Amino acid sequence: MPEALDKLVMSRRVLVVVGAGGVGKTTTAAALGVAAARRGRQVLCLTIDPAKRLAQALGLESMKGEEQLVPDPYIPHGEGKRGSLTAMMLDPSATFDELVLRYSPSPERAKKLLTNKLYQYVSRSLAGTQEYMAMEKLVAVQKDTRFDLVILDTPPTTNALDFLDAPERLVEALDSAAIRWFVQAFQSTGKLSLNLLARSAVVVLRGLGRITGGGFLEAMAEFITELNDLFGGFRERAKIVEAALRSPEVSFVLATSPAPMSINEVVFFSDRLEASQMPRGAFVVNRFRLPPPMADASPTEQEAADAVAAHGLTLDEDAPTRLVLAHQDAVRLAALDAMHVRALEERARGKVPVVRIPELSSDVHDLDGLGRLAAMLMGGGV
Repeated sequence: MPEALDKLVMSRRVLVVVGAGGVGKTTTAAALGVAAARRGRQVLCLTIDPAKRLAQALGLESMKGEEQLVPDPYIPHGEGKRGSLTAMMLDPSATFDELVLRYSPSPERAKKLLTNKLYQYVSRSLAGTQEYMAMEKLVAVQKDTRFDLVILDTPPTTNALDFLDAPERLVEALDSAAIRWFVQAFQSTGKLSLNLLARSAVVVLRGLGRITGGGFLEAMAEFITELNDLFGGFRERAKIVEAALRSPEVSFVLATSPAPMSINEVVFFSDRLEASQMPRGAFVVNRFRLPPPMADASPTEQEAADAVAAHGLTLDEDAPTRLVLAHQDAVRLAALDAMHVRALEERARGKVPVVRIPELSSDVHDLDGLGRLAAMLMGGGV
């Protein structure tokens, strides 16, 4: 049986928290960071586009692009056991800039690329850049010896598979046959030479040039040429990033809600990870609804009325009827959640543990709340 979450946070170098948007993925990543730090590990939690309340929950004014130490009084600092939790918001465009500065053969070449208008667009807006740079940043910090554990909260996407598909999609956009035309036409003279291209391509590019301006086409050719020289081609970089995710030091935590659509998506993502030989650590089912008291024998309206009176409450005349109906709805919804999660466990085929986290009475808004969530995660849920 694969390791449960308490073992994962103590034995892995990297945990990647994945899942569709809106399933509590970012809060789960933060709680895992709290759990690991309180067990004496030095943790870096990388998050992307977090809600303001998460920064407040961590005791920070806001999430920033630089490292911030989380002031958690429960993190041990005694002799022989010193933990820490560092939080950082990932800035994809800044990560792209860092790669340019790190691998450029000279400051002049770096400046030339960084000031290229097409580069500025790609590093900030091109589809797939955010997801790709999240993985690039992960590869970089994975080698940082200051941290025992790196937790990556993946980008919020409508489809969780966007994260794994990002390198391929970005490569297709930047390393295609059409782009190689530009490189070929640009490399010999440093200017876009349509004489070097096929006649059919010239017609297309001249038409495009009338729309966008010749300067745009030259900027594109210059951008791709510089980028290929810098990285040896995005295809090779994507392979390095993908290989890092297959390391035995890495494990994926798959977050979901009990909703059938969320479960279907996270199982599809899990199957993709398995096919790609990427290690799955656990499913975390957030907002799992537990059955209310007296789930096996619904209270009568008279019992509901007696309970209202016993608490000294004054409610509308039809309150007992509505309380009974609300209780029946709660029983039904809890049964549905249990059925959906059983289906998840069957589809996991016993290979990946499933941790149920009950629906909380309120959002997590402080370190105490994150600590309680961390304890539930480490304890295997409900």
